[in-house]
Amino acid sequence: MIKLKSSVIVATVILLACSCEYSAENRAGISKEAFGKTMDGKQISLWTLKNKNGMEMSVTNLGGKVVTLYVPDKDGNMVDVVTGFKSIDKYIESNELYFGAAIGRVGNRIARSEFTIDGQVYKVVANNGPNHLHGGERGLHAVVWDAKQTAKNKLELTYLSKDMEEGYPGNMEIIMTYELTDDNAFAIEYYATTDKKTLCNLTHHSYFNLSGEGSSSILDHELYINANGFTITDGDLIPTGTIAQVDGTPLDFRTPKTIGENIRDDFQALRDGFGYDHNFVIAKKETGVELIAAASSPKTGIKMEVYSDQPGVQLYSGNFMDGREIGKSDKPYKYRSAFCLETQKFPDAPHHPTFPSIELKPGDTYRHTCIYKFSVK
Repeated sequence: MIKLKSSVIVATVILLACSCEYSAENRAGISKEAFGKTMDGKQISLWTLKNKNGMEMSVTNLGGKVVTLYVPDKDGNMVDVVTGFKSIDKYIESNELYFGAAIGRVGNRIARSEFTIDGQVYKVVANNGPNHLHGGERGLHAVVWDAKQTAKNKLELTYLSKDMEEGYPGNMEIIMTYELTDDNAFAIEYYATTDKKTLCNLTHHSYFNLSGEGSSSILDHELYINANGFTITDGDLIPTGTIAQVDGTPLDFRTPKTIGENIRDDFQALRDGFGYDHNFVIAKKETGVELIAAASSPKTGIKMEVYSDQPGVQLYSGNFMDGREIGKSDKPYKYRSAFCLETQKFPDAPHHPTFPSIELKPGDTYRHTCIYKFSVK
């Protein structure tokens, strides 16, 4: 990953210590903490959302990053299940640019950092070797969003991605809402429009550890993915255009198993990804929002179900985490100590006509729903 370069000194965000005791429903809602410094002419803030059950999430409008996400475990204790840092400065300086972030305009990779629309070739920023990753160096993870409360437990973030930003054509207006529902779900809604034909494939990049952030491994987590296939990639994790079946492979999670059960198998896709870093083709029953994946920790009993209307989900098993990043609880984020489930259309879609299209035209609206719902086993 490429480190975000910025000459702007950003205020340190001091996270409030978590209390494991919460009052009831009257404490639900949103509070805002301002820090007096600006980036790109906008103030960076920390918003805290709470539902009536005491579930709590903090979000910064720098990159729409989820900084903390506290959910109840099997004993009723509140556990922070996402990776993150104590300060905005640390987010900027870190090699892990995407902790908790909004991703776009196009999530995942675009081969050779180029695509063609109506015969015109567009070059986007190459930030992953010769390829384009997660919207470029100044993708949605690295900009300051405008934010406002629109309901008791809902935060609306908006951003205008200007024509040719990171190489993408069109002025794209993006609305993204984060909501903590009273059935203990973190729900994300995306909407986007454009004034020129362009590309759009937004996603969310929280790194989860359901045993608690800073716990040493996620290999004991049980995982289910409702996918019959996956997109084969080359050594640079660029799809070849072929969809392979998961039957008889380590990528078959249709029957729940631990993430670690087959991660060390001698299998080409695992060698190329250094573990799991693959787009799964969801076996959708309908076009709407439905359950596509679920994970759980044997230590806390916390279960996370993932609901989406997208045709794919990227499983990433923290293969490049190496312990150099020190998280919120002053613990190192070690190898494979967090995982991601990123709902999306398929990577490198512009180069593969058989993949679901990610073109967005003037007059059309991009829509995407992703829900992470928490319970205990």
